[in-house]
Amino acid sequence: MIFGVIFQILGFVGSLCLLLFGMNMLSNGIQKGAGNNLQKLLGKIAGNRFTAVLTGIGVTAIIQSSGATTVMVVSFVNAEILTLPQAIGVIFGANIGTTVTAWLVSLLGFSFSISAMAIPLFGFGYIIKRFKKLKLHNFSDCFMGFALLFIGLDLLKEALKLGDGAQIFLSHLNDLGILGIIIGIIIGAAITALLHSSSAMTAIVLTMAASKSLSWELSCAIVLGSNIGSTIDAVMSSIGASTNAKRTALIHVSFNVIGTLIALCVFKPFLRLVDLIVPLAPSDNITTHIAMLHTVFNISATLIFIPFVNQIASIATKIIPEPPKDLELHYYFPAVIPHSRVSADLYAFQIKKEITKMCSKNMEMFEAISRMLLDKSSVEVEKGKVIFLEEYIDEMHTALSEFMQKCLRLPTANSAERKNFIEMIRVTDNLEDLSDEMCSITYSMEKYLKNDSPDRIKELYDYFELAHIFYEQVSELYAIGISDDQRLLFDKTENTIDTKKKELQINAQNRLENGADVKDELQYMDLVRRIEKVGDFIYSIVRS
Repeated sequence: MIFGVIFQILGFVGSLCLLLFGMNMLSNGIQKGAGNNLQKLLGKIAGNRFTAVLTGIGVTAIIQSSGATTVMVVSFVNAEILTLPQAIGVIFGANIGTTVTAWLVSLLGFSFSISAMAIPLFGFGYIIKRFKKLKLHNFSDCFMGFALLFIGLDLLKEALKLGDGAQIFLSHLNDLGILGIIIGIIIGAAITALLHSSSAMTAIVLTMAASKSLSWELSCAIVLGSNIGSTIDAVMSSIGASTNAKRTALIHVSFNVIGTLIALCVFKPFLRLVDLIVPLAPSDNITTHIAMLHTVFNISATLIFIPFVNQIASIATKIIPEPPKDLELHYYFPAVIPHSRVSADLYAFQIKKEITKMCSKNMEMFEAISRMLLDKSSVEVEKGKVIFLEEYIDEMHTALSEFMQKCLRLPTANSAERKNFIEMIRVTDNLEDLSDEMCSITYSMEKYLKNDSPDRIKELYDYFELAHIFYEQVSELYAIGISDDQRLLFDKTENTIDTKKKELQINAQNRLENGADVKDELQYMDLVRRIEKVGDFIYSIVRS
């Protein structure tokens, strides 16, 4: 008896894990195959709230995961690609799009056995995965995930044959009336939050309802609860993100909770509406009834709230106000936690934006050193600024490198995306090295400016400005890309800096031979060498 219960529990856990793995693999495969096209689709949303809703429906229906869509939305709001009102529309649409999974399971999972077709489908996916030269190989996980999803569902049917004790408990819940419905909603929300998948929870409910283990009313309650539990991904992805990203997560939670409470207030009439839409009684066609309820609920909630998008955004802004502006003494990366169900390319835009900020901090260091050369009296002030900026850039480098390493390990990252992250890691490394060298120049400059002639300072300033202009050109082009013609121009600039270094060093050697101060000339040559090294780091950014 005990061993039978243990084996049934293990069978349920195993089949559920296979179902979740299949769903995850299907979503990852679609995103790997589509590359950044889905993200581009989200990023091009117009201000029209209805377009945003349709986009949310489309993207979620394609990737089979409302959680993945909401994480994308939170990320895009965090990166300031989407406004808060646009994000609200996409979230509404994502809730509708997630009902596609319920319809797939309802229509395919119980109408006929597809386990026999699932094995060949898995084999086809595995075979095309071997052909790396074909772009189709990125979609291989779609086929294998789809096959595993329905194999897991088939196993779940067997594992969810409940014993007498479980049947009595569920029967007792049905007898509790409205209290039983509330408990059902709580159960649906809690299990969905643990599974991180409302689609998986819906599949479990459909399976149990098809085997007569769940009543029509209790099935509806659990499905409504799963809508609340599905918000866990948005909440987790907003941790450490920007204020607007946190507002987006709040709106997602509030929308699903309030929508469920409204449905609870009109629970019986709501069920009768679904019964009128779907032919046959719930007992004869329960899986279709549940799928229809899921769809009608999400469409109805969207229709209720869509006219008030701007008002909802305004309320969220008041609940979560902007934090007070501080002096930004330390770097803080408002990053969305890398999510295993979201394409890695999603994070590239935000990282590039932070790298651009890193470029601007280095530019401030260039400007501070230029001011030191023009005005000796400003040495102490500008030196303090350079030291602060160098420490700030170090913090940026650490935060961005750690984040990109996590993105590299995401299962959704394809080879092109990994290559892109590796290139960005190289750029941040070079920018950090450049800031270190600039800080070293500052210390050397401080010593040299105490006792040298104005003629030598003018030479150093002109030479340093060569590197300054070189860096300005490169950093401006970083975001949009460097063409082949521009790369050739930068090659010439780097060669000019190298040639100028040799010329200045020869002049210093000649002055030494003519009896100039050895200490001054050695300091001068050290500064020339360091400025040339700055040019090398800038050229390394071009190559990266």
